[in-house]
Formats: sequence, structure tokens, C-alpha cells
Amino acid sequence: MSNFDYNDFAELYLGRSPLGQSMARYRRFDTAAEALRFAMEELPRDVLRGSMLEVDEERFNSHQIDELYNASQYPLSRAEEAA
Repeated sequence: MSNFDYNDFAELYLGRSPLGQSMARYRRFDTAAEALRFAMEELPRDVLRGSMLEVDEERFNSHQIDELYNASQYPLSRAEEAA
């Protein structure tokens, strides 16, 4: 993941919520950084757990999404930094 480009177009496929929450199952983002921010800061944990991010035809599971969001290369401010 060292060559990951946070500025690439991204698609986020959301996992199912066991609580039956109504949520779109697919979202497109102009940048992977925005997709990662949405996944980590907006999604309920149970939905994130089954989600998958696709960037430049490469797929990332929820553990990899977490790693990319918490990496020092992540270009956007995180929720805890803004508080």
C-alpha cells in the first residue's frame, strides 16, 4: 500500500448492517481520501466491517481501510484532529 494514491477516484461498497439500517450500498468519491474519511468517520462500525474500497482496480477490506486512514500519508484532517 506504499504506492497508494489518495487522490485517485474511489468506489466504496458498503457492508450490510445487522440492524437493517437503510443506507445506500454503493458510493463514488472524487478522491480515495474522501472515501476513507466517509468510511471511518460516518459509517457505523458494523457497516464498515463488511465494506470494501476500490481504487485503481485494487480492492481494500475494512482492515486496510483503517490502515490507509491512519497512515501518516493520509492528506486530510481527521475528526479527532478537528476537535
